[in-house]
Amino acid sequence: MLVALTVAVAVTALALAAWCGFAAYRDQPTKDWHFIGMAVVSVLALAQLVVGVVRLAGGERPDQGMTIFIAYLIGAFAAVPAAGFLSLTERTRWGSVTVAAGAVVLAVLEVRLYDIWGS
Repeated sequence: MLVALTVAVAVTALALAAWCGFAAYRDQPTKDWHFIGMAVVSVLALAQLVVGVVRLAGGERPDQGMTIFIAYLIGAFAAVPAAGFLSLTERTRWGSVTVAAGAVVLAVLEVRLYDIWGS
């Protein structure tokens, strides 16, 4: 895995979590700007998914097993879009809390992906 990309995804996910957490603190639902932030984080997670698949196709293997690595890659890619979809159904401050929680989950998944790859 590319360490710089992993760090970029984790940092942007934590920034999104802080932003949405602040919106929840102010009793606001997710707004269009939050969805743009979710799109940025999701594009970075998609780039990581592509890089991971390309590395696997190139013959590189993670230290802790390919199946768990692929599962974490897919989970990392799906975390923020799933939280964003749920926030659309909950148009209160709890929608913002859901996105913040999904972004924190993504940051934790990034750390675990780094560990699984063995970098």
